[in-house]
Amino acid sequence: MFKKKEVLVYLITGFLESGKTSFIKEVISEGQFADGKINLYLSCETGMEEVGNELLLQNNFKVREVESEEEITEEFFKKCDSYVRPARVLIEYNGTWDPNTVIEAFPDHWVLAEGIATVDATSFEQYLANMKQMMTRQFTYADLIIFNRADESTMNLAGYKRKARAVNRRSTVVFEMKDGTVNNDVKEELPYDLNSDVIEVTDEDYGIWYLDSFENPNTYEGKTVKFKGVVYKPEKAKPNVFIPGRFCMTCCEADITFYGYPCFYEGAPELKEKQVVEVTAKMDVAMSKTAGQDAPYLKAVSIEPADPPAEEVVYF
Repeated sequence: MFKKKEVLVYLITGFLESGKTSFIKEVISEGQFADGKINLYLSCETGMEEVGNELLLQNNFKVREVESEEEITEEFFKKCDSYVRPARVLIEYNGTWDPNTVIEAFPDHWVLAEGIATVDATSFEQYLANMKQMMTRQFTYADLIIFNRADESTMNLAGYKRKARAVNRRSTVVFEMKDGTVNNDVKEELPYDLNSDVIEVTDEDYGIWYLDSFENPNTYEGKTVKFKGVVYKPEKAKPNVFIPGRFCMTCCEADITFYGYPCFYEGAPELKEKQVVEVTAKMDVAMSKTAGQDAPYLKAVSIEPADPPAEEVVYF
């Protein structure tokens, strides 16, 4: 059976006026699509700035406009593919739409080559406070996250980077400053002190701690940690083992999963399933058969009843 040649897809997402169009103009102007191949440009949003017909024609782009998220279907993409026969597809995606919608609608031979998310740094905290899920899901498929209009003197850029990479650890985060320069050297800071006698992990920072401890388990070996978690007791676990953890969401409600640590505690049989506890424990590292690599586990120092977290779900 004839196999269609792969079509490379470049997905650029972000809210209106976040810098998507400027980024696309810059990329095309640099000649990255100027090899004579046919390209398809799917515009899902109209902003103050436009790429410009002349630039698109010069680089052999065919243009299709998408006015609503409901138009994005596999059938629509197949029609585009049949009429245009592109070698590459560049999608300027609406930041209020679910990125899973476009990814799941790709025909079989369309392959996501790169995801880019653009963010207006001046409004990032406001969006994060009021539309957290809509804001953070833009990072789900982003290999590159660009914060525009950044200001080191008035913004916590290290915190911005940490929050973005908490959603997608494989992403590269860069900052374009207000003067137009690019800063690639912002260090990602943890929201707690690794050198304190007891690392106190707040309810909000559980996801960041969980991800970092599994990426860098040896950093936490021998450390004492204190956090709030929900009790889970696996059927096949030893009597003195339970798993304290939290329900976490990566991008949508369908992705909510329980993430926790095996914890050795002699009083485990007395704990009730789904009970909320405050755990103080020593962290250690061992080979995990499930993960296929070294992973952290806990040795309880104390387990106390606790009030539920203000937010039941942690957002990665």
